[in-house]
Order: sequence, then C-alpha cells, then structure tokens
Amino acid sequence: MQRINLLSPRLANQIAAGEVVERPASVVKELLENSLDAGASQLDIDVEQGGVRRIKIRDNGTGIMKDDLSLALSRHATSKIITLDDLEAVRTLGFRGEALASISSVSRMHLTSQAENEVEAWRVEAEGKDMATAIRPASHPQGTTIEVRDLFFNTPARRKFLRTEKTEFVHLEEVVKRLALSRYETGFRLSHNGKQVYDLRPVTDQLHAEHRLATLLGKKFIENSLTLDVEAAGLRLWGWIGLPTFSRSQADLQYFFVNGRVVKDKLVAHAVRQAYRDVLYNGRHPTFVLYLELDPSTVDVNVHPTKHEVRFRDGRLVHDFLFSRIHKAIADVRPESDAAPTGMNDSANNESAAYGANITEQSALLLSNRPVSSSMDWMRSTSNSLGTSEVRGQLDGMSRLSGYAQEYVAKTEEVDPETGEIREVSPPGALGQSESPFVRQEGDYQAVPPLGFAVAQLHGVYILSESEQGLILVDMHAAHERIVYERMKTAFYQKNISSQPLLVPINIAVSQSEADLVEESGEVFEAFGFRVERTGLESAMVREVPVILIRGDVEGLVRDVISDLSANGVSDLMESRANELMASMACHGAVRANRKLTIAEMNSLLRDMEVTERSGQCNHGRPTWAHLSMSDLDKLFLRGR
Repeated sequence: MQRINLLSPRLANQIAAGEVVERPASVVKELLENSLDAGASQLDIDVEQGGVRRIKIRDNGTGIMKDDLSLALSRHATSKIITLDDLEAVRTLGFRGEALASISSVSRMHLTSQAENEVEAWRVEAEGKDMATAIRPASHPQGTTIEVRDLFFNTPARRKFLRTEKTEFVHLEEVVKRLALSRYETGFRLSHNGKQVYDLRPVTDQLHAEHRLATLLGKKFIENSLTLDVEAAGLRLWGWIGLPTFSRSQADLQYFFVNGRVVKDKLVAHAVRQAYRDVLYNGRHPTFVLYLELDPSTVDVNVHPTKHEVRFRDGRLVHDFLFSRIHKAIADVRPESDAAPTGMNDSANNESAAYGANITEQSALLLSNRPVSSSMDWMRSTSNSLGTSEVRGQLDGMSRLSGYAQEYVAKTEEVDPETGEIREVSPPGALGQSESPFVRQEGDYQAVPPLGFAVAQLHGVYILSESEQGLILVDMHAAHERIVYERMKTAFYQKNISSQPLLVPINIAVSQSEADLVEESGEVFEAFGFRVERTGLESAMVREVPVILIRGDVEGLVRDVISDLSANGVSDLMESRANELMASMACHGAVRANRKLTIAEMNSLLRDMEVTERSGQCNHGRPTWAHLSMSDLDKLFLRGR
C-alpha cells in the first residue's frame, strides 16, 4: 500500500480545474465574475477559435495591487471573504479563490492590472508548468486585463473532449448573455475571431433594459411578455415572464437570478412550472427572465463547485412566493384596449403588481397591461349612463352563458359535478332562453368593450367581432371551455372539496422514510380531501378521497405525491389531477363547433371572456382569440400604397 503524500500545487490546481474549468465558457464565466466583483462598468471580451486558442478580458474595475498579483494566482486566495460570517452571507459572485489558480494551471495566462489610486501597472505571467510567476512593469489604465492562451495545452486528455469551435463559442456566448442579463448597469462587448458579436451599452432606464433584452433574447420575447415587480415577506421578484402563447419546445429561454447570480434550481423550476400548468400544452416550456432578491444570509450559494445551484433556508416560502406571484400575473391578463394606462400599483396590498407588456401592432394577442380586469373598469365607466340596477343586471347576465357544471349550455352530454359521470341528454335549442341582459346596441355604450361587439359567426366555429382597433376572431369552443373550467375550479375549491370515506381502505406498502413523510404531511393530503394515515413502520392507509377523484388511480396518485414531497418538499399533483378532470368535464360542457349562435349569445360569450382569468388560452394551452388591427387589414389589401 502506497504512503500518503501531499499533492504538488500544480497537480492540486489541475484537479481543481477539473471542477472549475470544463471548457472555454467556464474560463470566461469565472473571469467575468471577478471583473464584476471588482466594480467594472465596462467589460470587453475578445476570443479566438471559440476561446480555445485565446481569451482576452479587459475591465475598468478597481484593479489588483502589485503585492497581490502573485498571490492572486494562488489557490484559495481571495479578497472577498475573511471569516465564516462572510461565507454565510456571500454578496459577491466569486468567493472561493480557486478560479485564477485553476485556469493558470491548464493554460498560458498573462494578467496585467493597475490598482485604483496607483500610478503604475504591473504584469504577471504563469504557464502552468511549475506555477512560478514573474512580475514586471506594464502600461495599462486602471483596471485589469487577463489573457488566457492555449487552454488545456498541458492536459491533452481534457483538450480531446472539447467540441467544435462553433459549439464552444455557443456555450461561451451563453455565459456572456447570462451575465449581461444579470448586470444591466455594466456594458459588454464580445468579439469572436475579430468580428463583433455584441456591443451592449450600460442601461439607464426601462426602455434601454428592454432593448438589451431584445438584443440578447429576440424582439419577440419583449413583444410577448409581461413585466413583473412584486414584494412580500422580505422577498422581491421582478423581471419578465412570457405569455403562455409564447412557449418553447425546450427550456432554453429561462433565466433566473438570485441576488444577481444566475442559478438553475429545481425548486424554482417547479414553482414556475406549477404557475403555468393550466395554460400550456403538454411538453411546452414557459419563457422568463426573473430576478429574486432576498437577504443573502437566507440563501446558501456554496453548494455546487460551479455555483450554479443554491439552497434556500426557507424553500417552502420561496416556492409559494414565486408560484403565487407568477400565477396571479398570468391570471390577471385581460383583453384591453390600446388606450389603457400602462401600469398601476396594488396599494391595497401594499405591493407592486404585475403590469403589462409592450405589445406591437403585429402582436398576435392584444393583452391587458393592468393587474385588474379592464372589463370592470369599463363597466364602472358606463355605470353613470346605465344606472346601478342596469349594471347589476349586466353583471348577472355575464354568468348566464357559463355557470358551474350543472348549468352547462350548448351540450349534448351532461356531467355530474360530484362524480364526473357523463350521460347523454338532448341538446338545448339555444345558449339561453332569452337574450342576455348584458347585450345592448353599440350606441348604448360610452366606450366599446375590449373584445368589441360580435358581427357574425364563421362556419359555426369562429366569432367575428368589431373592436375599436380592428377585427377580433374568437374560437368559441376554446373560449367557452376556459370560462366553464374557471367557474368549475372556483366552485370546487369554495366548497372546500367534499370527501368520501372508502368502504375498503387502501393499504400501501412504503419505505420507512416515506411513512415518516406521510405522518408529517397529513395537512397536505387533507387540503385536497384525502385522509392518509400511517399504520405501521412501513405502511400507510388511504381512508378518504375527494369525490371528484373517486374513480382515479388513488394508490398511484398517493405514491406520486409522496415521491414529489420527498424530492421537492411540496406537491401539486393532487390539485393537478383534480384540475385535469375538471378540464375534461369543461371540454365536454363547452359549446361545440358548428353550433349556431345568435348575436346576443356571441356578445355574452365575449363579455364573459373579458372577466375570466386566463381567458386568452383554453385548458389545453391553445389561444382562444386573435386580433387584426386596421393597420394589419390595410396591409393585406395594400391600402395606402
């Protein structure tokens, strides 16, 4: 057996480099984070051959003093933490002191810097062979320039695993993009093989921030996103969330920052996915650029070698905060006119509320940019001319078309709201026995409603409506499906979810840790009408289930919930299954295609859409309506040319 030996500094640094330096993009990430920590307001990145041949980064930060240059390339040498208290409340991007040592051990590094308030600049070189450094005078303005050449020149096995130049640059560009999104006050210039890729100026206002977003993520993201800025319980969440109709086939347009640090966290991903659950196709992914700010002492950033993951002290609080705020922002989207104000604060809750996107004329959807229903505002504006009793009558009429399950209209099947049983019935002759009191002639209103007035029905599928801006097309089945579904959910949860005892309880064999979890999570199950008890060291028993899920795979659902609780600390599977069943029931109950509607019935449907949460998408994530402005129509017919 070999004796225990102390590793040489060079070998120790190369082992550390295996964790820190995966590819050229890793080098750029570490060096840029150091520059940002040094207070740089301008960063210039110049790379060749995807960063394998050369990486040069220049900043105008505070610089490094001459006496610290050699030490800066030593392992575990840093100016960012001194005591354990500093480590428990990290406010900088870097803090371990491994980056420069690791990079210099696998490359040829030249570091030139002039410290703040010093008149001379100095240069240090290290080439990985023996880790010896040489310092000499240099010419350089305040700040630091680091040049890294021939990455992995002395570790050919690592170099073999690098990909093509194009692939390596794509990864490197993504790193620059993330950091540019994390620090709007900093300018970034990126060049590859002598060709400029980005020239991002420091941001001074909201307009310039959105310009940077459009440059990095595309103009379509800005056109199809909502801005968010909310604060509660010591947490602040701000940024942009994509509309459900602007989803992606993969999770490639998702950026989440915690105190300015980009992270990929499964708790965050779960909260966002849950918030979008009712409005996306299966397999589609939401888009977002979100920033979470909280006390640094409540988040541990020292849980991953590359600092991509974090751990929150109170993960449940963070999860619920993210879910509730994003869910509310999506639910608050309403049809609105272009003349609407661009934002407002929810002073009643003493917090900033979601406000809207900058939608261009060519946008597929004309969406609200206010956190309250525009229809309610519009209704208040007409109350003076119509009178209080008439307004009340209109509000009553809005629910005529789409009540709870027993009030389904235009259906050939009837759904029992308690059991979910479907039975055939005779189709009614019309949506309502009389015209909705909400429907009036256009001249009766002081303003046209957001979705306008119906003028015709196209092939029994689409409603054509005239708005102030042009033409609105509504998929009547998809729209009515969402309206019915939202009303079913409201009624379901307001009834506190009725349960039914099982004649024969279901016994489930589980592990001891899972049984412990069942014992600790009784309230989670009870919230959705389940009663699950621990009955032994490795067993649990289901005694009651919610009526709406009585015919489902109860044992499978309970096992999935236990697994979800174990992995994430929270679970939304029971709510998800209940919602899936109600969505199916709503689909059966919604007005069918080829059903002829009267103008009054069409207008009633439009008014319901204006006050229904998430009415822009059906239960399956499809858009329910689209807008063609007069400008769009003029272009179709070449008017004005």
